[in-house]
Amino acid sequence: MFLSVFDMFKVGIGPSSSHTMGPMVAAARFLDMMRASPFEFHGLRASLHGSLAFTGVGHATDRATILGLGGFRPDDYDDEKAEAFLAELNKTQKMHPEGLGELHFDPKADMIFDYDQALPGHANGMILMATDAQGDVILRQVFYSIGGGFVVTEEELAAGKATEEGDPVPYPFKSAAEMLEMAKASGKSIADMKRANEIARGCPESLSKGTARIWQVMNDCINRGLERDGILPGGLKVRRRAKGIYDALMAERGRNLTAPHTINDWMSVYAMAVNEENAAGGQVVTAPTNGAAGTLPAVIRYYLDHVPGASESHVEDFLLTAAAIAGLVKYNASISGAEAGCQAEVGSAAAMSAAGLCAVMGGTPEQVENAAEIALEHHLGMTCDPVKGLVQVPCIERNGLAAIKAVSAASLALRGDGQHFVPLDACIETMRQTGADMHDKYKETSLGGLAVNVPNC
Repeated sequence: MFLSVFDMFKVGIGPSSSHTMGPMVAAARFLDMMRASPFEFHGLRASLHGSLAFTGVGHATDRATILGLGGFRPDDYDDEKAEAFLAELNKTQKMHPEGLGELHFDPKADMIFDYDQALPGHANGMILMATDAQGDVILRQVFYSIGGGFVVTEEELAAGKATEEGDPVPYPFKSAAEMLEMAKASGKSIADMKRANEIARGCPESLSKGTARIWQVMNDCINRGLERDGILPGGLKVRRRAKGIYDALMAERGRNLTAPHTINDWMSVYAMAVNEENAAGGQVVTAPTNGAAGTLPAVIRYYLDHVPGASESHVEDFLLTAAAIAGLVKYNASISGAEAGCQAEVGSAAAMSAAGLCAVMGGTPEQVENAAEIALEHHLGMTCDPVKGLVQVPCIERNGLAAIKAVSAASLALRGDGQHFVPLDACIETMRQTGADMHDKYKETSLGGLAVNVPNC
C-alpha cells in the first residue's frame, strides 16, 4: 500500500477538500474525457447528490464544479480570473474550455442539487454530463469525491482503484503492525521508510523540494490568518478571531505572570488562523482534508516556535511520518467527514500531528504509533455537523482543540516506552465501524447536531 506524501498534502483552495477541491478535480477529469471522445459537444450539465447537495452551497460546491468545467484547477487557482470567468458565464451562458470550443452552460438551470437521489458508491456523489445540439446527454460520468481531494469514477471505485496502484515500494505496510515490524527489521524510522517509498516512486530532489513547498504554503497560510480580521463569508457573520488572539499573546510575551496553560492558546491560534483562511476560500494544504487543515500546521509551528532545540530541517520527517499515518487511516477506514464524521477528518489530523511531533522529538516507531493511537482514540465518535454547511462552526475552533490533543498525545507517548493497551490498527478499525454506524444526519449533511440546534442566520 502506497499513498504519497503529496497525495495526503495537496495545495488547493478552501473551504473543503471533498466539496470544493474534489468537484473541481472531477470536472477537470470530465473535460479530459470529452477531449478523448469522438462526439461533438454543445453543452454541459452537473448534478450534485448526497452530502454534496445538502451542504454544497455552504461549501461552494456549485461554484467549484462550474469553475472546474471552465478549466480551473485547485493547484494553480487564480481568484481574479475565476471571478471574471463567472461574471462572463452569468451574462452569456457560454464557456470555452481548452480544446472543446464553445459550450452552453446556464448556472441556474444546468447546475442541479438533487436532494432526493443519493448515489450508491459514496456520500459525496456527482454526475457530470455533456450534451449534443438537441440537448440530449451523449456523455455521462459519475464521480465520487472520497475525501482529501481524492476523486474516483464509479467504475474505479467498484474496481478498488480508490486504494492503490503502481510499482512496488521497499516498505509496503498496510497496517500499523506491519509498519512496526518493518521498522524493527530494518532499523529505520517511520520517516525513513516513508522516504524510501517516496524515492522509489520519484527522486530525492523532488521530494525535498515538494515537502519544503508544502510547509511553505502551510506557514504562509498561518501568517495570513494571523494578519487578517473581519467577517467570514457565508451569512453566519462569524468574526475572524485569530488576529486578535495573536496580537494579545504577542503583547503578553515576556511577562512573568503568564499562566502555563497559555501555550494552549498559541496552538489554537495557529490552527484557527489556517481554518479562517480556509473558510474564506484561501490557499491551504489538505492535512488530510481542508476542514482539518489547521491542526497539523499548528503543531509544526508550535514545535518550531516553542520547543527548545527545534529545527526546520526536521519538518520533512514530521510530514513523512504524518503521511504514513494518514495513509493507514485512509486505506483501512476513511478521511471523509461525509463518510465517517469528523473523527475521520480532525481525528485523523490529530493522529498525524501527534505522530509527526513524537517523531521529531526523538520518539521510537513504537512511541510514534502510540502517539497516533492516543490522539485518534480520543476523537472517536466525533460528528460532522457544520452550521449552515459552512466550514466555520464548529470547524475552526475544533482544529485548535485537536492541535492541543495532538501535542498532549505525543507528550504522553514520549513518557512511555511505546507499549500500550489499544493498538493503532484497532483504533482505526473502531473509527471505521463507528462511522458506518453513525446516522447520516451527523455526517456532513447539516441535518443534525449543532447544524439544527444553532440559528443559521
